[in-house]
Amino acid sequence: MRPTAEEIERLLVGATPRYTREQVAAGAGVSQELAERIWRALGFATHADDAVAFSDADVAALRRVRKMLEGGLLDEPTVIRLARALGQTTARLAQWQAEIMIGAMLPEEEPSDGDLARILETSQQLLPDFEHVLVHVWRAQLAAAGTRLLAMADINDERVPTRVSIAVGFADLVSFTRRSRELSERELAELVEGFESRASDVVAAHGARLVKTLGDEVLFTAPTQAQAAEIALDLIETGQLRIGMAYGPVVPMMGDVFGTTVNLAARLTAIARPGTIVIDAELAEGLADKDFGLHKIRRRPARGLGVVQPYVLRRSSS
Repeated sequence: MRPTAEEIERLLVGATPRYTREQVAAGAGVSQELAERIWRALGFATHADDAVAFSDADVAALRRVRKMLEGGLLDEPTVIRLARALGQTTARLAQWQAEIMIGAMLPEEEPSDGDLARILETSQQLLPDFEHVLVHVWRAQLAAAGTRLLAMADINDERVPTRVSIAVGFADLVSFTRRSRELSERELAELVEGFESRASDVVAAHGARLVKTLGDEVLFTAPTQAQAAEIALDLIETGQLRIGMAYGPVVPMMGDVFGTTVNLAARLTAIARPGTIVIDAELAEGLADKDFGLHKIRRRPARGLGVVQPYVLRRSSS
């Protein structure tokens, strides 16, 4: 029998809905307005006033939020921002994992109800172990993020790095539009996933951060010019990329980075030829006394940024 939405929720969430919107807020001792703001920030649908849609687990979660607020650890705007970060990140994670599980377990032909039930059963069996691993990885990533922020603060002599100078790079798949027309859907998915996996591995190996993926493009940051250069040189060995990088101040926000440096890196990517790395003058200056090959090319206009002096980065001939 095909699993219902209620069965999926019961098996994966494990808690039976017992409360309405008003009841869950009252049970947790928070205002209904705050509770609804938190649910919206987490990305959950708004239920009718009389819908029984909340469980004891929801009450417990809101009570923890109330405790943080009453203890003065967080204020309401910060709680909402953290909830939005959590909701958006976990929504993408859950969608991605569901696609992987379904792709790995379902036959290519039309799946039966039994196939769907088998996926659900397997997911339920994996859930406790994965939940443990998820928390461990989150803590480790949190520690890594804190270490990066401290390093940036030291580099920029700032206690709270709200605007920091780092290296920003874009790696772009060459001729992606043409190839997307030539490949089947499965081949295209394998191409994109392979590209993202390779980029993620290389960036992590050099102690940097993959900020986001955009299908045929990834955005990464590195604390130092040398780290960024090593990442780009490792990535470009695939021969199917072009990379643009710049060094300078950025504004970190919502896990992303913004500012003129990011825009400049994007413009340099656009002028890079397939299989080449183009960098700005400031990044090139930071690499001048290190073991890298730098080739100055002609100055050219970059839309919205005036005329820039690009350099091509290569491995040192030595």
